[in-house]
Amino acid sequence: MDHVERINGVNALVLASEGPRYGAERGAGDLVGDALGHGAELVVMPVGRLADDFFVLRTGVAGEILQKLVNYRVRLAVIGDVPTHVGTSGALRDLIRESNRGRDAWFLPDRAALEARLA
Repeated sequence: MDHVERINGVNALVLASEGPRYGAERGAGDLVGDALGHGAELVVMPVGRLADDFFVLRTGVAGEILQKLVNYRVRLAVIGDVPTHVGTSGALRDLIRESNRGRDAWFLPDRAALEARLA
């Protein structure tokens, strides 16, 4: 079940592994609404909760979700095996690398990596 917890001093909405997937149909507005409705400044999302269209950059879904979160000052941490989604997409690989350099969206292998980022 989705729940809110404090991770290294940050209020985080931690999404369960099972649940609606965020993409074109359940998009940026829903994710921001869920976060703000729970008083969270960070969304911790298992990679499986992102719809496949998120990983196809030409759909614009990833850009829309990431931009909306930045606009509302909600950070995103996608947890899990992202490299399997990258495949041969250099653009997606670049997006993930650039995101991981910043502070608004991270694609991390596990919870321990998230906790280290927030330390």
